[in-house]
Amino acid sequence: MAAPAPAYRPRRPQDSTLYAVVRDNLATLYGAVDDGAVRIALPAFVKKELEGFLDCGLACRGFARLKCESCGEQRLVAFSCKGRGFCPSCLGRRMASTAANLVEYVLPTATPLRQWVLTVPYPWRKRLAYDGELLGALTRIFVSSVLRFYKARMKKEGVANGQGGAVVVVQRTSSALKCNPHLHVLLLDGVYRELGDEVVFHELPRLSTREVGAVLERAVQRMTRYVRRRGLSGEAHDAHPDNDVEGDDVQSEDAAGLAALAASAVDGRTPPAGPEWRRKRGRMPPLVPQALAFDKPLCASLDGFTLHAASRAGALDALGREALCKYVLRPAVAQERVTQGPDGLVRITLKKPFSDGTVAVDMDPLSLLCRLAASVPPPRLHTVRYAGVLAPASKLRPRIVPKPPATPANDVEPSALPPPMPVPMPGGSHYRPWAELLKRCFAIDVLQCASCGGRMKLVAL
Repeated sequence: MAAPAPAYRPRRPQDSTLYAVVRDNLATLYGAVDDGAVRIALPAFVKKELEGFLDCGLACRGFARLKCESCGEQRLVAFSCKGRGFCPSCLGRRMASTAANLVEYVLPTATPLRQWVLTVPYPWRKRLAYDGELLGALTRIFVSSVLRFYKARMKKEGVANGQGGAVVVVQRTSSALKCNPHLHVLLLDGVYRELGDEVVFHELPRLSTREVGAVLERAVQRMTRYVRRRGLSGEAHDAHPDNDVEGDDVQSEDAAGLAALAASAVDGRTPPAGPEWRRKRGRMPPLVPQALAFDKPLCASLDGFTLHAASRAGALDALGREALCKYVLRPAVAQERVTQGPDGLVRITLKKPFSDGTVAVDMDPLSLLCRLAASVPPPRLHTVRYAGVLAPASKLRPRIVPKPPATPANDVEPSALPPPMPVPMPGGSHYRPWAELLKRCFAIDVLQCASCGGRMKLVAL
């Protein structure tokens, strides 16, 4: 006997610890900032994110009304906040929607994917948190370094003039919600080459740990040179202490306060985004040059940078490809990992234990709020980017990406067609309805009436 299909249950964000922390302490944080007790800035885009989170998923803040066409049963669905920073629900929806669009409309079919993860030294993180121009430049340098490696490596295999492609996702936080801008890059694990009228993919036969180290060395050399040409020291934090946050992403009057917020959220040990209490305390790594090291297979570290290239999805592993896309797009925090700790503290359970054995960190609610504020990306800072043959301006992109679904011929009777499915518009917006994502991710048909099994439709907002 087949198992019954899972039923839809409206979520209750107000019952979560994360929601309670924001609700009960947001006014206190605002007052501390206004009084100067906490010397940080909370720009309008940060306040909008924090306040919008308190309205997300609450029917009293607005809802859509669905009605069954057969029996008249009604269902209310609360509006979301559409946040970009830390809302687990909205970022989970973004993760599912973007991953589905990548595998169906962007990433070529039957091509393997490899994830390259780059983290930067602690002194660079404060600046990169809000300097979108510098972050974009360093991202382009790193991605071009990896694409050059693929081109040169495949040339040795007899494939000349090959072109690679990449999808770049900028993540802003660590597992403990510290401010940690880093890159997750999905690379086509090989190159494309034009052969007459055809475009043929050639897979990278193998990747060695030494090659990962060589890519890191070259990328660090180029990024450091760029930073120095821009007027910063090699450590990137000694040259202009009063201008650690600058550019068009934030207002000038907020620059100093955002610099203080980012610096505290990077360290996590000093107010206002700290302190934190670990089960086993350890010192921060020294900010000194470090030789190239290989801690694990296909992983390398150099001068505070780390590069990881061990995660891969095969060409025919459709589920693995989509899972890898979801991983790089995952939300900053899951609601289940935030719980009440002892003595009024808030506990964040880590996804993986730290090297010193820490499995969770405790902090006071205001420190958690400051970390959440630092996780919000500034306006106009794109967190998903494309490069190589997957870039919008690439001449090869239209020839390699999956083709949009064919439209039915005009002479086909509408009654002979199957029921319409919510398919993204070719060449336009790839918006995916909420009901489609729930069915794709959890096998829940939210438009099926629980009483009679009929179909429900939207009748009012």
